[in-house]
Amino acid sequence: MAERFGGKFSPDGSVGKDHPAAAPATDGKHPKRAGLRSNLMFLAALPFAARAFRGDPSDLVLGLVATAVMVLAAWLTREGILAQQAYAARAVARRPALPRKIAGSVLTGAALALGGMMAGVGLIYPILFGVIGAGLHLFAFGPDPLADKGMAGVDPFQTERVARAVIEAEKFLAAMADAISRAGDPGLEGRVARFAATARSLFRTVEGDPRDLTAARKYLSVYLMGARDATIKFADLYAQTRSPATRADYEALLADLETNFAARTQALLSDNHVDLDVEIQVLRERLQFETPTPVTPQPMKE
Repeated sequence: MAERFGGKFSPDGSVGKDHPAAAPATDGKHPKRAGLRSNLMFLAALPFAARAFRGDPSDLVLGLVATAVMVLAAWLTREGILAQQAYAARAVARRPALPRKIAGSVLTGAALALGGMMAGVGLIYPILFGVIGAGLHLFAFGPDPLADKGMAGVDPFQTERVARAVIEAEKFLAAMADAISRAGDPGLEGRVARFAATARSLFRTVEGDPRDLTAARKYLSVYLMGARDATIKFADLYAQTRSPATRADYEALLADLETNFAARTQALLSDNHVDLDVEIQVLRERLQFETPTPVTPQPMKE
C-alpha cells in the first residue's frame, strides 16, 4: 500500500516522529493486496476464450468451460492468498475451512487439460498438461494453512466470541476508511490509517488472550461505532466547508481515541504479564513442596 510521506515541514503540516500521530500507517497485521501473480491468472483465461470462437462446436464448448474454470481458479487463488495473510497476522487462528489455493491448483490443472483437449491430440498430453500446471501453481503460490495456530489450551467458545467481535470491529474501521476517502484529504486518510493500526494492536492482544474480551469489548464496539459515525459526519461536512476548525476537532478526536486504545492495549499486556508471573510463582511453590527432601545418611555407631 502506498503511503504518503509527511513531517513537520510537509505541505499538510503532518507532525514529526516524536508525536504519537506519526505512527506507521499500517501495522502489517491485516490482509493486503493479493499481488500481481494472482491477478495475472485472470488473463491466462483469455487464450481459451479466443480459441473457443475459432474452432468447431466442440472447441467452443471446451474453450468456454476452460475459460470459466480458469477464472474460478484465479479467484480462489486470490482469496486463498488473502486468507493466508489474515491467518499469518493472528497469533490465534483457525485453518481456512476451504483450502482455496489448493483448490485453485486443481482447477488450474483442469482448465489446462480442457485446453489441451481442444488441440485434438488425445488424452495423454492434456492430462500431462493438467498435472504439470497444477504442480507449478502449487509451487508458485504454496499450499493453504492446514492446521490451527495457537489453539492449544484455548476455549473454542471464547475464541469464536473474539473472532466475531474482531470481525465487527474491522467493519467499523473499513467504514471509517471509506468515509474519510470522500473528504479528499490524503493527510486525514493517513491519520485514520494510523488510528486503525493502533486499534488493530488491541485486536491482536485480545486474540492472543480471549479472556481480555470483557475488558476490551466497549473499545471494539461502542468506541469504534462512535468513531465511525463521527467520521462519516465529518467527511460529509468537511468535503463541503474545508473548515480548519472542523478538521482540528476531528484530529483531536482521533488523537484521544488513539491514546485510549494504546493505553488499553498496554493495560491488557500488563495484566497478562502479572497473570503469567502469578502462574509461574504458584508452579514454583508446588514444585518446591512436592520435591522430596534428600535424606542425609547418618554415620553408623560402633
